[in-house]
Amino acid sequence: MQDRKIAFLGTGLMGAPMARQLLAAGFAVTVWNRDRSKAEPLAADGASVADTAVEAARGASVLFTMLTNGGAVGEVLFGGGVADVLEVGAIVIDHSSISPAIAREHAGKLAERGIRHIDAPVSGGVVGAERGTLAIMAGGDAEVIDSVRDILAPLGRVTHVGPSGTGQLAKLGNQQIVAVTIGAVAEAMLLVEAGGGSREAFRAAIRGGFAESRILELHGQRMIERNFEPGGTARNQLKDLDTVLATAESLALHLPLTEAVRAEFAEFVENGGGEQDHSGLLRHLEDKNARGKA
Repeated sequence: MQDRKIAFLGTGLMGAPMARQLLAAGFAVTVWNRDRSKAEPLAADGASVADTAVEAARGASVLFTMLTNGGAVGEVLFGGGVADVLEVGAIVIDHSSISPAIAREHAGKLAERGIRHIDAPVSGGVVGAERGTLAIMAGGDAEVIDSVRDILAPLGRVTHVGPSGTGQLAKLGNQQIVAVTIGAVAEAMLLVEAGGGSREAFRAAIRGGFAESRILELHGQRMIERNFEPGGTARNQLKDLDTVLATAESLALHLPLTEAVRAEFAEFVENGGGEQDHSGLLRHLEDKNARGKA
């Protein structure tokens, strides 16, 4: 059994399999989720299930957060009293996807209490979380990140991107690429099928070429199977794109491709697609073309 006590706050689609990886590696993990029913199954894997976030955090040397947004993270850490019970020298590893500015704000507030902070959003989806193959983009002090590499290793590959907030910037860049590529794959499938080709054969034909990507592999298959049960929801994709564009504006950048894809995701969510997988953008584009032909 590893000797450091870990608290894991947020055991949803991503958090639960990540906590399981830590438990399988022999760490003592206490878990908490606002909806306790999402945390209780982890007891079978050896986790202690806490009734409150504060109870989970008390005595932890390393605390993970995997929550919905920056507001939720701030509310749990500061509004809910978690930061008050962490000891000096504890490390908070925030895997949530939030804005770089909020990540830096959290790091500053925790530093005032002698608590260290790493913003470490992830990419790889539920499959990556279940397999322990996530890409982990870490912002913060290099020595702090190095001190927890053994804890992060069961979750995936860690890369130190730069100072506080840059892990979140890397994740925003990742989400830009994911969203634009999903849109490109969906539109290409529409084009090929409209001309009489097979979507499945088209995907097989271009595999291994310059258009190869994990998006083509995984989400392209979802589009063929029309399986839009969420791994990552369209609503969360839109949230990330909104953050990308707000950050770009603060840096005086104009990102026309991101703006165009963001507009399509916004319309898709507005029309009821928010809880579908983000690869379900295909449906939105199909509907849009059908309306155009009417």
